[in-house]
Amino acid sequence: MGSISPLEPLFQPLRLGAVTLQHRVVQAPCTRMRSTKESDGVFVPNDLNVEYYSQRASPGGLMLTEATPISRYAAGYPGVPGIFTASQIAGWKRVTDAVHAKGGFIFCQLWHVGRATVPSFLEGRSPVSASDIPISGSALDGSEYAAAPPRPLTVEEIQETVQEYAAAAKRAIEAGFDGVELHGANGYLLDQFLHDNVNTRSDEYGGSIEKRARIVLETIKATTAAIGADRVGIRLSPYNYFQDTRDSDPQAHWRTLCELIAGLSAAERPSYVHMIEPRFDEVLDEHAKMSSLGQETVSTAKPSLEPFRPVLKNGGIAFLTAGNFNAENAGPKLVADGADAIVFGRLFIANPDLPRRLQENLPLNAYDRSTFYGADPPQKGYTDYTFHGK
Repeated sequence: MGSISPLEPLFQPLRLGAVTLQHRVVQAPCTRMRSTKESDGVFVPNDLNVEYYSQRASPGGLMLTEATPISRYAAGYPGVPGIFTASQIAGWKRVTDAVHAKGGFIFCQLWHVGRATVPSFLEGRSPVSASDIPISGSALDGSEYAAAPPRPLTVEEIQETVQEYAAAAKRAIEAGFDGVELHGANGYLLDQFLHDNVNTRSDEYGGSIEKRARIVLETIKATTAAIGADRVGIRLSPYNYFQDTRDSDPQAHWRTLCELIAGLSAAERPSYVHMIEPRFDEVLDEHAKMSSLGQETVSTAKPSLEPFRPVLKNGGIAFLTAGNFNAENAGPKLVADGADAIVFGRLFIANPDLPRRLQENLPLNAYDRSTFYGADPPQKGYTDYTFHGK
């Protein structure tokens, strides 16, 4: 009897809410900044975007779009297509049609950047956040974030923002998406409320983790009510450092968040939670990140996603995980019941046929980090990566 391939678990079917996947190799949401400018702050999916997503679609495979602004003032970066105008809906419909033609599924990741922007991208408006604490460093336009600190959202504005997520979810379904993923990670607006070094509010949206999580739970409830719980997921990053997020006790706080999510009614619970492994960092290598986490948090437990999995599983919520996965460690994660599916970013950027390459143990293309966030010409590092054998 031959031995089972360590990658075989990646190629088992999975029921994920409203869709049934034929494999568990999921394309990560990766900002690529290559859509067409229609007007200030409004960028529309174009032919190149259609080609990019079509290239990476596979029968029964799940793709998560690049982070997609839910409104004009939720955006913070050039070249990123939103989901708030008729032209954007039409542009995304061409993308979803192309993915569906390949037999794939695609969810739109809904995004509000919060304080991770500056007035030059917002027609002179101040950025908003949980509190008035700015990010350190400079924005893409060269200005210092601290020169225009964010304005704390009022309670009324928070509730309006929650409804903006729900409205964007409806527009995503209109554009042909199979579902949406709420972006509650990477130091953007929802994550700014969750991290206690950013959220210093003293009202019902600040203080305890239960209060800091309130906007997240309200957004989940509003979005599931708008399009159905079986078409909604959420991404979280408890151990994230990006955009100056540092929580005092991520393991305890995100476990409570998971308990709150799992405790929602069946009509409100998202179909999955997608988390980023603590070892992953945009700047630090794996050893430096894990060492830093061990020094900075109050918990004595090793930083891990393991405590969150059973809490969500008890609520019938699937668990997706991303962060430095490859052909060696992806299968064992599933075998150990550490996740239901594995999300790949950089490898999917460089290998449009990644599921096939993994299944057939084919060599992988190397990725070019310098072309991740735009390039000249725009197809460089975007649609020009080769398929195996071509």
